[in-house]
Amino acid sequence: MNSVAIIGAGITGLTAGFRLAQKKIPVTLYEASDRVGGVIQSVRRNGFLAEFGPNTLLETSPKIRALIRDAGLEPHVLVSAESAKNRYLVRNRRPIAMPGSLAGFLRTPLFSPGAKLRLFAEPFIRRWHNRREENLGEFVLRRLGREFLDYAIDPLVAGIYAGDPFRLSVQHAFPKIYALEQRYGSLIRGQILGARERKRRAEVSKQDAPKLSFDHGLQVLPETLGARIEHSVQLRARVISIRRQERLWTLAIETPQGAETRPHSAVLFAGPAYQLAELALDQQPPINLSYFNQIYYPPVTSVVLGFRRADVAHPLDGFGMLIPKVEGFSILGTLFSSSLFPNRAPEGHVTLTSYVGGVRNPLLALKSFDEILALTYKDLRSILGITGSPTFHHSIRYPRAIPQYEVGYGRFKAAMDQLENDAPGFFVAGHCRNGISMGDSLISGYDVADRIEAFLRPDATAATAAG
Repeated sequence: MNSVAIIGAGITGLTAGFRLAQKKIPVTLYEASDRVGGVIQSVRRNGFLAEFGPNTLLETSPKIRALIRDAGLEPHVLVSAESAKNRYLVRNRRPIAMPGSLAGFLRTPLFSPGAKLRLFAEPFIRRWHNRREENLGEFVLRRLGREFLDYAIDPLVAGIYAGDPFRLSVQHAFPKIYALEQRYGSLIRGQILGARERKRRAEVSKQDAPKLSFDHGLQVLPETLGARIEHSVQLRARVISIRRQERLWTLAIETPQGAETRPHSAVLFAGPAYQLAELALDQQPPINLSYFNQIYYPPVTSVVLGFRRADVAHPLDGFGMLIPKVEGFSILGTLFSSSLFPNRAPEGHVTLTSYVGGVRNPLLALKSFDEILALTYKDLRSILGITGSPTFHHSIRYPRAIPQYEVGYGRFKAAMDQLENDAPGFFVAGHCRNGISMGDSLISGYDVADRIEAFLRPDATAATAAG
């Protein structure tokens, strides 16, 4: 058996490679950059720790803990502080803690009495008829009303997708919410009954899932996975084209040493959709991958700032704050990074991670770093009561950050299904197909390794399933 080619050494490709190696299936990971991990990168400087991409790993599935255990990382795991359960929403230009109970909801100033009463009517609203695909904004207006859209769902969407609720598909961007209405006819009724089913599957909702990191940041996970299969990873190796001949796949690769070709038994693409669109795939029937370039990735800039604790009036006793569009600020939201995990800031200091741009304001993410820093500092000073200047600063821009699962996204998923059907042995996994969070990408890598094994060892896997 030739090795399985994995294109992209982000968390999806690394997880798949690690799992296949566990199954004694040889792999070769091709990574165009000079490091593994993709957007997952941590930098420590002057006692501060800044995350380039995601800040937490949500433990929504037993597969996540299994991977951590198998990689030997359990002693290095950090679980977010108990106080970090608080989440803030900004209303009237000040952060207000989101209620954690029915009594708290009835007392919160986040929503008007009318909006609260409107919520109690939700179980009696009919499910969507599905004559056309509904966007999230329409869905929330229909079931919960305008105030919940403006002050709960819009900031949530900005925090998850950096997206626009009137562009995102309920069915594809929030499939579990869509399924609750379709199955139970109500979000509230579905949340109660659905919790029992998740418990039987040993799954946890993202809202309730433990938030994890590692002692030296999230980068510890991809670095460790890469080290476990070190001899299978090729850095600075860009895959230019792929050719299929009978049951063999031949990859043309560009490296610092020059161009070369390699034969493989199967191929996994685990990168962003716009890179899939750039691949030349030579096989019969012909397949044009440029279609996937239509998936929209808006720009996002992450700004990590450190301050003296005495210069921040807010207690920072929570996960962070989300900011509705109607509040008129530049930033989408801010994580209280040093409140989440220890050793994210030196003694007497705090670390705050803010995001700007996205679908809400893409041009803002493309401004100079100095301009973005000034706008971010202005917003934080107003909302959190900051009086001093930053003692630490780190910014990173992603010109194409997060795939938007917009209305009609099902056509891209169907195209990926068709691609795998027309090109047996070619697989696609990752955030453009299986969900955008770090946990989603990890589980995607975990699951696609099983699919690849079934393709390469159909008799063995069938016997295992039968047994």
